[in-house]
Amino acid sequence: MALEKKKTYDYEVRGEYKCIQERCKTSIEEDGKEISFSYHRNSFMPDADVSGESDELKALAGALWTDEIKKAYEDSKPKPEEESGED
Repeated sequence: MALEKKKTYDYEVRGEYKCIQERCKTSIEEDGKEISFSYHRNSFMPDADVSGESDELKALAGALWTDEIKKAYEDSKPKPEEESGED
């Protein structure tokens, strides 16, 4: 009766600003047969620091988040004066 814990990752790219959604599946296997699993999700926008993430996620971000996409995303964010509602 050997238990083994496995993690697998899936990625999805969504929206105009190429948001990368990561889904991690953690599986518990007993003698090669899955007996339990859970999911954890995380999202990354173009201004995210992905330097501590997996090589796969860093490669996706490098390919998708061009300077044009990063600028468009920054320009879409509300400015501090717009957030406060002051004129």
